[in-house]
Amino acid sequence: MKKTWFVLAGIALVSSVALPLHAQDGCVNSPENPTAILAVVGSAGAFFVSVRARIKARRNSSK
Repeated sequence: MKKTWFVLAGIALVSSVALPLHAQDGCVNSPENPTAILAVVGSAGAFFVSVRARIKARRNSSK
């Protein structure tokens, strides 16, 4: 009985906190598109790793 009460109180607490934090009907209507931002950051990271590997390869081949 006591465990059920804590579970229900926990669900109510999580629901009451999560609903106000839901950004303007979800991420679709958000002013900053998080998917596009993540894609740009991920692409920049991959490009950086690739360029760094090429620079290291050039340095090692010239020695």
